[in-house]
Amino acid sequence: MSQMTAGAGGLSRPIVYDVTRLVTRALNPTPNGIDRVDFALARHFLTMGGEGSVALACAALGPRLASAQEALRTLADIETYWNEFLDPREDAVFETLVAALAEAPARGGAARVRRRGWGAIPENWRAMRRWAFRIGRPTSTAPKGAIYVNASQFPLDKDWHSRWLDARPDVKPVFFVHDLLPLEAPEFFRPAERDKHRAAMRNITRRAAGVVVGSRAVARRVADFSREQGRADLPLRLAGLPVAPVFETAAAIDPRLADKTYFVLCGTIEPRKNHLLLLNVWRELAEREGRATPKLVLVGKRGWHNENVLDMLERCEALRPHVVEVSGLSTPALRALLAGARAALAPSFAEGFGLPVAEAAACGAPVIASDIETFREIAGEALDYVDPLDGPGWRDAVLAYRDADSPRRLAALRRLAQFPRRDAPSFFRAIDEFVGGL
Repeated sequence: MSQMTAGAGGLSRPIVYDVTRLVTRALNPTPNGIDRVDFALARHFLTMGGEGSVALACAALGPRLASAQEALRTLADIETYWNEFLDPREDAVFETLVAALAEAPARGGAARVRRRGWGAIPENWRAMRRWAFRIGRPTSTAPKGAIYVNASQFPLDKDWHSRWLDARPDVKPVFFVHDLLPLEAPEFFRPAERDKHRAAMRNITRRAAGVVVGSRAVARRVADFSREQGRADLPLRLAGLPVAPVFETAAAIDPRLADKTYFVLCGTIEPRKNHLLLLNVWRELAEREGRATPKLVLVGKRGWHNENVLDMLERCEALRPHVVEVSGLSTPALRALLAGARAALAPSFAEGFGLPVAEAAACGAPVIASDIETFREIAGEALDYVDPLDGPGWRDAVLAYRDADSPRRLAALRRLAQFPRRDAPSFFRAIDEFVGGL
């Protein structure tokens, strides 16, 4: 199971957990990092919250309430659709990927492995029908003295979604803020994202009884934004994100991957993740090393502002034998892929936390990462750092890790023991204490 395990105990106060974003994930074939955190918190609060805890979702009539049990059933439906409970060998996407790593594609651009036919899967449509057109209960019936929890910032840019809280001062809102990157680096996002994120953060700072963050860097930025909005007393709580238990599970490397030389970059294909740098590195490696060039596996869906990256993936003949693009990979299969990699690569320009880095480290994969503040905070000296603009530095690191027993890679494997482990019980306990003290 991919979800984080809820901590022991519970809360005496009822919870109103916002599942609006979660139920939309039925339209995605696989979870991302925020999904895993949101699902874990939803399961924790809807299971451990005080008597009368409920879910909230935005439906055709606006925000409406539903039973915790109905929300938990929907989470299970979506995770089943995601193949979160499958053995990797039962994941068709993983099996196709293993085959792609064994031989070069015959024609076209980089190999592309995708999950197909998701529209025929009933679980996602059942989840959407259940929530989009529901009547539900009005927010005025929310339990007295409840804690409202929104862990995704969605859709908080719409004031009408949280306006009901103004009429219920007994309900204390708590928000998980993952980052403020659309405000700090808007060039990496769709043009509308900056204004949407600013609107969401204004609603958060105006209404929040407390905010939870995953890193000190984000805490500092939230505090600065809150002061700019005229609120200097916003309570903040740091709770470093744990990885899902599946990444911590000890398992032998798939024997079909044991002799494969490949690297993995996990993340949506968007400018902030810096895919273009790696593709240029791999093009140079292909020209220099020929058949000895290692494989590069790009795990994640196609995002936005990525035309240059897609041009290289689809039209660059030099990359064709050496790059595999995969989406729809289940979490257990991702764990198996990372466990056999020469290294996980994280060349990002900016991150709020960097959960894929922690997931790779938990699998025992050494990580070559951008030398940025967030990675230094969550990992200390456990990673092999390279400047995100240093193409030759990334090329040299990849070449150094190509041999599984190279001195640089062996040193990186030893440093993994220094990676700070953030366990799920401590994560939930920190949040419960914060919420319970409001």
